[in-house]
Amino acid sequence: MAGNSSAPGRSVTSRVLGVLATFDAQHTRQSLSQIARRAGIPVATCHRLLAELLTWGAVEKHPDGLYTVGPRLAQLGLLAPIQRDLQQVAAPHMQDVLFATRQVVNLFVLDGTRALLLDRIAGSRVGAPIARPGDRLPLHTSAGGKVLLAHGSAELWAAATERLVLDTPRSIADTARLEQEMDLVRGRGYATTDEEHFPGAFGLAVPVRDPDGGVVAALGIVALARIKDIQRVVPALQVASAAITRSMGRPG
Repeated sequence: MAGNSSAPGRSVTSRVLGVLATFDAQHTRQSLSQIARRAGIPVATCHRLLAELLTWGAVEKHPDGLYTVGPRLAQLGLLAPIQRDLQQVAAPHMQDVLFATRQVVNLFVLDGTRALLLDRIAGSRVGAPIARPGDRLPLHTSAGGKVLLAHGSAELWAAATERLVLDTPRSIADTARLEQEMDLVRGRGYATTDEEHFPGAFGLAVPVRDPDGGVVAALGIVALARIKDIQRVVPALQVASAAITRSMGRPG
């Protein structure tokens, strides 16, 4: 339980924080009654707080009546020191990838059961962006998301595959097929998407590791045509990823 106190002395702030604290890797989509029960507050109070959070953008309500964390919290998360540090360290190496590939370069980190776009750089001829920094993409339909899912925990896998949505007709919505895809990602060291998140968009991403070897991010490109020179793009991404890891390991 995220909380079990319904004492009248609890402040509005503590109740709001209690509502937000009910969302975790195992509870990414919740009903009103679930949130109220886990937060330890009456349903009527929970409904009022959710309405305020919805207006502010801290939560989203979907057509099926379930609530998820909203984009405003994801945007605030970009301000966290660990995110800012990673973004600053990665920026020059992302520029190198842009120069080498002439494609949009994305940096993703895990946010619950979504891939949070931490940073994006692009040239002047790439058209309208498919995603912007602060956007949260499904793990199973984005190349960066697949990298994070493939190297994530068993708990992440269970939560992320509980409900596989179709972003496009080409999205993988079958768990067995997605498991095969994850084996492929781990085996070859990179992930791809083929119009699985957005029609006409093709992605490729590699893991970014911390100095201890854990995967902390995914670095990738997005192209508006099928990527034919994968054997040239992958090494460029891997060189940049290794450079980011080395930079994270430097003191100060």
